[in-house]
Amino acid sequence: MSTATGRIIKTYNGYYYVAGDDGQLYTCKVKGRMKQRRFIMAAGDRVELETQGTEGMIREILPRQNLLQRPLVANLDCLMAVFACGDPDPSFLLVDKLLALAEAAGIPAALVLNKEDLAPEGLLEQFQSIYGALGYSVFPIQAREGLGLEPILEQIQGKTVAFGGPSGAGKSTLLNHLDPSLTLKTGHVSSKIGRGRHTTRFAELLPFAGGYIVDTPGFGNIDLSELDMASAADGFREIRAREGHCRFTGCSHTHEPDCEVKAAVERGEIASSRYASYCTIRQELADAKKRGKRS
Repeated sequence: MSTATGRIIKTYNGYYYVAGDDGQLYTCKVKGRMKQRRFIMAAGDRVELETQGTEGMIREILPRQNLLQRPLVANLDCLMAVFACGDPDPSFLLVDKLLALAEAAGIPAALVLNKEDLAPEGLLEQFQSIYGALGYSVFPIQAREGLGLEPILEQIQGKTVAFGGPSGAGKSTLLNHLDPSLTLKTGHVSSKIGRGRHTTRFAELLPFAGGYIVDTPGFGNIDLSELDMASAADGFREIRAREGHCRFTGCSHTHEPDCEVKAAVERGEIASSRYASYCTIRQELADAKKRGKRS
């Protein structure tokens, strides 16, 4: 019996498939003593394992950088939020939800604006003025033609990256242009694991550009469960930066007088669309909390 460390690239049916730092793919179960305590193990987790041939027993989850609950994936270096400039039209609320989720989980994020040729006049400038000013990289591209992809490649080189966004934004087209062999890699991994690509319900890591791309079942239903009512503002950099500057401690930035956040909105320092998204998210979280109490 030997020991090794590696990264979980996929979980399925009680098995964990670990890409060892030694280059070996291990099929693993969980060691008995781990089962005696509660744990969550996700694709992307780095683990310590005991190995025999190509099989192993995971005995420890190594410290995480971050964790997303849905899709369940750990240790992301970047979340690329992909939205179309048209067909379908972008939703500022969905953009803000995805960025808030990344922000709350401590995951660096960037914004990819596909189908830039369909952008109405002023839309790209609006995105840049709102999100670029907050420190988010904004990448206008035309994925179908393979235009504008070089800066994205530079940013994700050697990193573990997830691409999220609504259906129709062009994520698959983008990934195919970034690396046409990704489909082949998916099929290769799936054939080893014995599971078809198109039936996957869990995140899977695919080798790419010295790192990994996370193939996920999607961000269609963006789960804000990682934000609670006390920390909803943590998803918004510009609101978080003004914490403690309001008249009242624990200000919700919605109805209280002498609120620095509302004043910043009036001064144009915080985009009205971002503030509207913050208020919507707060209300959705409050509604979810009420439903939880009733159940």
